[in-house]
Amino acid sequence: MPFRSDRLAHFTTLASLKPPKVGIVIAWLVFAGIAVTVAILFLVPWLQTAQGRGQVVALDPDDRAQEVTALIPGRVERWYVQDGQHVESGSPIARIVDLDPNLLSQLAAERAQIEAEISAVRQAQNVATIDVSRNQQLFSEGLASRRDYEQAQIKVADTSAKLAEARAKLNRIDVQLNRQSAQLVRAPRDGRIQNLNAAASGALISAGTVLATIAPERVERAVELFIDGRDVALLRPGRPVRLEFEGWPAIQFSGWPSVAYGFFDGRVRTIDATANSQGLFRILVEPAPGKPAWPDRRFVRQGGRVQGWVQGETVLVGYELWRQLNDFPLEFGQAAATKDAEKGDDRSIATKAGKPK
Repeated sequence: MPFRSDRLAHFTTLASLKPPKVGIVIAWLVFAGIAVTVAILFLVPWLQTAQGRGQVVALDPDDRAQEVTALIPGRVERWYVQDGQHVESGSPIARIVDLDPNLLSQLAAERAQIEAEISAVRQAQNVATIDVSRNQQLFSEGLASRRDYEQAQIKVADTSAKLAEARAKLNRIDVQLNRQSAQLVRAPRDGRIQNLNAAASGALISAGTVLATIAPERVERAVELFIDGRDVALLRPGRPVRLEFEGWPAIQFSGWPSVAYGFFDGRVRTIDATANSQGLFRILVEPAPGKPAWPDRRFVRQGGRVQGWVQGETVLVGYELWRQLNDFPLEFGQAAATKDAEKGDDRSIATKAGKPK
């Protein structure tokens, strides 16, 4: 407010000075700015959010990228696919051969020999069984000794043991043949070849060596976000989330989601019970029902980075600024928890009232 001249009678030098118009304008602007700032701090609402970063994943673990490994040791003789090629479930990927090219024929010969042994042992077992019956009859008539009868029983037991041993050998040969039948590595599911292990070509590989990676194409997507441990205790499934996908143009004001552009809606599905090595907790976010669908899969693929804001309670801008300056946690779920508690109390009162005395 300008001073009156009678008040400046004792200050002749000050009274002779005239403030510049620019200074007066700046003073009024500063005063108006302070007034607007105070009004914003104490009147404008702000939506609290917990920020997190993560990536796009498949909701079903079977729909995530899978590694195809060698089941037997050997070397890769032939590749049936190329990088980026679409494959169906059961399609051949590579053929692995043993270092001994005659291994299959040797196993087949050993199997034939063991089958012949089994046939001979079975015939001997039949003869021994007949001998036991004959000696039993002669012993009952007093024409044979007990020792002969017991020796015949021992022969039957010996042939049974030899038969069991031969069958065990046959099972071992069959296991080796079944393993060698896994020389043709096939795709476990539909998808696209993402990466081939070219280093396996022509080199000695062991069982479990990764040959290729298959990435499914038609999957149910979700987003995993990593939230600071300060705020995760106040989160709960069902909370709305705003998502910004990498490569998708967007403009964000986290406190005023109504003016955001290029963002998509989700909701919290699950929250991990433990933190990772960085002290961050992982939450899974699924598409929110009744909201616009997420971008097409050709724009948002598995592994693409995402930034998300889990929405909380609405507070004043001044309170939110004070909370962040003091590093206080959010107000997630307090109002909803109070309402749930009130509903629970009402239900318990109604239940007690309905019980017969």
